[in-house]
Amino acid sequence: MQRLLCTTLAFILPALVHASDDPLTRPIVFKAAADWNGPQAPQRIHGDTYYVGVHGLSSVLIHGDAGAILIDGGLPQSAPEIEAHIRQLGFKLEDVKLILNSHAHFDHAGGIAALQRDSGADVLASPSGAQALRSGRVAADDPQAGFPDNGFPAVARVRDVHDGETVRLGALAVTAHFTPGHTPGSTTWTWRSCEDGQCLDVVYADSINAISAPGFHYLADTTHADLAETFRHSIDTVANLPCDILISVHPGVADVDRKLARIARKPKQNPFIDAQACRTYAATARSLLDARVQRERKDAAASVDAKGK
Repeated sequence: MQRLLCTTLAFILPALVHASDDPLTRPIVFKAAADWNGPQAPQRIHGDTYYVGVHGLSSVLIHGDAGAILIDGGLPQSAPEIEAHIRQLGFKLEDVKLILNSHAHFDHAGGIAALQRDSGADVLASPSGAQALRSGRVAADDPQAGFPDNGFPAVARVRDVHDGETVRLGALAVTAHFTPGHTPGSTTWTWRSCEDGQCLDVVYADSINAISAPGFHYLADTTHADLAETFRHSIDTVANLPCDILISVHPGVADVDRKLARIARKPKQNPFIDAQACRTYAATARSLLDARVQRERKDAAASVDAKGK
């Protein structure tokens, strides 16, 4: 869990390079791109739930009787890897009927346009997230909107979902929980997954870490009300969800990468099963947010003192 800060601080402003003939999978290059998009074998996590993402960016497939639901698409250059992983598991890409998004940043939404085109799936996101997906740009009120070059391929056929809405595909039922803070449209998704008579609550938790472009404040300023309390509510939402299995959007944040390595060795007990995982994840995020708020208050006080002099 301590890797939360290290992982997010690896974020370096991206720069598009024309290294692909396909505009929807044209790579976004930045310092951590090679590691985040590194190889990762697809793996069943539990029951109908499979990890199909790349090394540093999660993507999850839930496969049911009427097709499959895919959550997140990584970078644009992640899309071919995710498609290959779906096929390696014995499924057809055309099985994917719905694609859900956690938040509309280039590293989680960048591959969605290509995945939608290649599968024919519809895309679902929160209203703020859906607007960003359609435009291919982060929302204007996103804490990271101040970063330049943060675009990604725009997505067609995006449907808004509402907080608490359950998305259904045959017997599959996945519920949206709005967890704004990291972005205004951040969404955590939950569902039940059963295997050998054991039904567990799975949480695909969006980022709940306070990372922003320079100059952004979570405390109230001239542009917005206090966002810190909204963020704390989102963190509490994640902490209080029924949670037997946690999958974080960046695998390293919740040790998903290590658990994938262990489960591949077929341990007697599934390493993903941890009833405290969501609370631990939330506690770390809350500590980081509190530290961020303290810095903002200290900087504000210093600014007032400087003006007084």
